[in-house]
Amino acid sequence: MIRPHRRLELTPFNEQSLPLFAESIGHNTTQEPISRPAGFPYYHWIQTTAGEGVIRFEGNSIELTPSSGVLLLPHVPHSYEATSDVWQTMYLTFDGPMALPLLQSLDMERSAYYRWESDMPWRMEKLLEKLEQAEDVFGLTATSEVYRFLVTLSKYGKPQGSVAFSLQLEQLRPVIAAMESQLDDPGLGLTELAMQLGLSSRRLGELFRRAFGLAPYAYLLNLRIRKAKELLIRDRELTVSTIATQVGFRDPSHFVATFRKRTGLTPQQFRMLN
Repeated sequence: MIRPHRRLELTPFNEQSLPLFAESIGHNTTQEPISRPAGFPYYHWIQTTAGEGVIRFEGNSIELTPSSGVLLLPHVPHSYEATSDVWQTMYLTFDGPMALPLLQSLDMERSAYYRWESDMPWRMEKLLEKLEQAEDVFGLTATSEVYRFLVTLSKYGKPQGSVAFSLQLEQLRPVIAAMESQLDDPGLGLTELAMQLGLSSRRLGELFRRAFGLAPYAYLLNLRIRKAKELLIRDRELTVSTIATQVGFRDPSHFVATFRKRTGLTPQQFRMLN
């Protein structure tokens, strides 16, 4: 049975003894509405694991979908709530004398919205499980993981200009929905999708690069590889050839080569490791 709210308090007995400390980490499987007119006293990271929500801060209203999150500085007024039937989130709060210098060195000293297009090699779900089982009396394990998370986020996360990104995403949402619904069509034409929205192929490419740092075709390939990973794990009776067809590859060998290039593993190797 999944607990609706898992929260682990991590603040060490004497928090000032550490230059960087984790205050809490948690997982909400049913995120309730939150309003903090005075903000939160610590640095606060929140990300979506399933569903969608909206977060408001500094005059911005941002949709939080999977593979996205927001880093809020201490005492920044904010609120958030679900925009789908179920919104699942994870969060991490931290502080310490070295928190701001570290964020400044990573060019992350502002409240900001982040997206990432591939799985980060740092999973908060696994960290929560690890810390629930550990005896971290002095907070050293949690501290090292906060440092690791911030460095990883600075490398893999793409900070977005919140307002501009929201407008771009609204324009791209129909294209992304069409990509997802026609993922099994190897003849899916991006030019035709652009024309349906009254956009040129060049304009479509500009929107994707500004929003995601990727060309439209690269984004489509990411969707296909992500779906392939899901099928490899969920439906283990499906052959690699069948999965290749279901995610829009005409040639299984092309699928295998593309999968290996993007993950470092063949589909069968990925399946065996998961």
